[in-house]
Amino acid sequence: MHVILKRMSPARIIALGFALVILLGSGLLMLPCCLRDGVQLSYIDALYTSTSAVCVTGLIVIDPGDTFSPLGQAVMALLIQIGGLGVATIGAGIILAVGKRMDIKSRTIMKEAGNLSSGRGIVTFVRSIFMTTAIIELLGALLSLPVFVRDYPLGKAIGISLFHSIAAFNNSGFDIFGGMQSLTAYRDDVLLNLVTCLLIFFGGIGFLVIRELWTKKCSWKKLSMHAKVVLSVSLCLIAGGTVIFKLTENISWLGALFQSVTARTAGFATYPLGSFSNAGLLAMMILMFIGASSGSTGGGIKTSTFFALLQGIKSAATNKSEKAFRYALPKDAFKKAAIIALLSVGVIAAATFLFMAFEPTVPFSDALFEMVSAFGTVGLTTGITPTIGTAAKLLSMVIMYIGRLGPLTVATLWYFSRGERVRFPEGNLSIG
Repeated sequence: MHVILKRMSPARIIALGFALVILLGSGLLMLPCCLRDGVQLSYIDALYTSTSAVCVTGLIVIDPGDTFSPLGQAVMALLIQIGGLGVATIGAGIILAVGKRMDIKSRTIMKEAGNLSSGRGIVTFVRSIFMTTAIIELLGALLSLPVFVRDYPLGKAIGISLFHSIAAFNNSGFDIFGGMQSLTAYRDDVLLNLVTCLLIFFGGIGFLVIRELWTKKCSWKKLSMHAKVVLSVSLCLIAGGTVIFKLTENISWLGALFQSVTARTAGFATYPLGSFSNAGLLAMMILMFIGASSGSTGGGIKTSTFFALLQGIKSAATNKSEKAFRYALPKDAFKKAAIIALLSVGVIAAATFLFMAFEPTVPFSDALFEMVSAFGTVGLTTGITPTIGTAAKLLSMVIMYIGRLGPLTVATLWYFSRGERVRFPEGNLSIG
């Protein structure tokens, strides 16, 4: 087995790791000790729940609060944590915890998983990830506790606070309140809304940016180009989404802000999306498609990809070089961004077609929203998820898996060639 893993590419090892964790999680969730008394859970629903948890999505066909015992909810929280940090990060953490040294293969896998530019400082980076996660999630739980302790006994309130903080920071919209209510009961609670938004925001900007903000004391001038792009695009999308949702929907400014933040791959809901207008749902799909940032716990095509696309289009239209914040964009940034965006659109289009074939009674807008949500690992739904059949569930699982790994990573899993030996003369091709 060790020899086989050594011959596999980092992308394949990461993909295999996620698949194994999903399968293991589905088995654990089926155990009687993980289920509430009298609850029956089919394997397809356990597999769907495990996939949604590991892919930090939040789409549910059964309610975790009504289905799982405290132990089962703890297993779900662990699956969300593994999925958010990534199997490569967890593996690297275990290696360091037992006092072993990371070999070249392990460092390469971690570099691939973390979207790092080089393999230098991998050990320090891994340790900072675990430290950052622990601090932010504990702070989130402590700040959420005063809200939940009003409605639940202290012991249960602590459990809900920890689960909610883990789910929010890892951009996974699960809750354990029961009744598939998400956060609708707390739509007017300013503290919980703001704490959840901050957890989602920090989980979505990525560990590299969080570390920069800490080490460079939030000095804008000292931040790297990547950090400036991530922060500026994220804040612009949040502000733009807030205004759009307030204008298109009958919700409060707090609700509009929360929906704008959660649409960027978190998946919590304070208002039922089935009542949203088509304009609001379209805006939400755009936010879900863009998603979080590279090296974060979220999905989507990523903010840096979106920024590179805009700069490439601007460069083509103005005949000026691609630049931002007094830096030139990397040479192949637009090319890679265009490939990721095109692959993503293709995956969503194909998935929506198949979903409608499996569920012909579902309206097109609901089917498209469901597949964008699954691909962006968001977890928002117009309410159709619990009603879908087995084929549609399997399709959603595949799309969540592709969304978590990234379409470009999935596309390279079957690439065996080491390069072309023959080159052809350049031909003429009219574009546009």
